[in-house]
Amino acid sequence: MGVLIYRVPLFGWMLKEAVQGPTTAKVLFVANLLMVWLLAILAFGYPAIIIPALAAVPAMFVVLLLITKG
Repeated sequence: MGVLIYRVPLFGWMLKEAVQGPTTAKVLFVANLLMVWLLAILAFGYPAIIIPALAAVPAMFVVLLLITKG
């Protein structure tokens, strides 16, 4: 599965570098993600803030279930 996602033309090499590369590459990858999010906020406005927050709700619910399970 991991090898398959690395074959995506534009994002594959960035993801591979972020996972297997040095610490600098990981920090720059996170910085790029934040910049893309800020550009989405500038382009689309308020929905670019709300949609990731709504997507985080089920993820945090699963995290809470995993924490309380053990």
